[in-house]
Amino acid sequence: MPVAIAIVVLVIGSIAFHWLSPWWQTPLAADWGSIDSALRITIAICAVVFVLLNLFLAYSLWRFRHRPGRRARFEPENAALEKGLTFWTAVGIAAMLAPGLVAWGRFVTIPKDAAVVEAVGQQWQWSFRFPGADRALGTAAVQYMTPENPLGLNPNDPFGRDDIIVEASELHLPVGEPVKMVLRSKDVLHDFYVPEFRAKMDLVPGMVTYFWMKPTRAGKYDILCAELCGSGHYVMRGSVIVESRKAFDAWLSGQQAFGQTITGAAPEVNAAAPAHVEGGPATGHGEQH
Repeated sequence: MPVAIAIVVLVIGSIAFHWLSPWWQTPLAADWGSIDSALRITIAICAVVFVLLNLFLAYSLWRFRHRPGRRARFEPENAALEKGLTFWTAVGIAAMLAPGLVAWGRFVTIPKDAAVVEAVGQQWQWSFRFPGADRALGTAAVQYMTPENPLGLNPNDPFGRDDIIVEASELHLPVGEPVKMVLRSKDVLHDFYVPEFRAKMDLVPGMVTYFWMKPTRAGKYDILCAELCGSGHYVMRGSVIVESRKAFDAWLSGQQAFGQTITGAAPEVNAAAPAHVEGGPATGHGEQH
């Protein structure tokens, strides 16, 4: 009996903690309400199963507790019960997976009008790169990394000469416009995560990963690394400022292009570059290594 009572108290306490908890999701600031919906459905299904199973366990402990003169009946299997449990388990799993699959389908389908921004992670800071007037990012590789070229851009690639480098951990984005985030790591696993955007993705050494989002609310938000990346993991923070197109253009015009950092001259513009970077792992007209 004490165990049954403790289980009931645990269930009631868990429900109360959920509804009375001050820790809720941050306000949504991107076009990813489908991720929130998938999460709420998962929590609701898990909560129902948690409550029913624990209350059934408490009832069983009370109903079939040991009493003098009563003996348990041995029943090695129950086909009807097993079929019912299998069916309802499958229904619950499908109900949890379906919303996530719908969200994932959108998550990996980059809009054709999405701008492209590269985020580069290293222990323990963020850097960013925007395409220049040719609207295409140049290639990059490890062998090109130097103190003067920390992102490893190919100095011989004309598509990268006008790329805009932002070494400060502050990213600006225009509100209401889709953007494809291309992600690279210079050392270990990192993860680019802005809680208000919901969308996130790992940065994997030797690979180029990506996701997309559309900021819907102006403001300043924290950029976090959501992957344990070493002793300084907790300080790997940045900020993203979502603002009007006019304010964004003014900020971007004040940043330095890669061509200026290596020659001190004005950046070259390749008019033959593609108008848009296609959705996929490549960040420009060629793949990164």
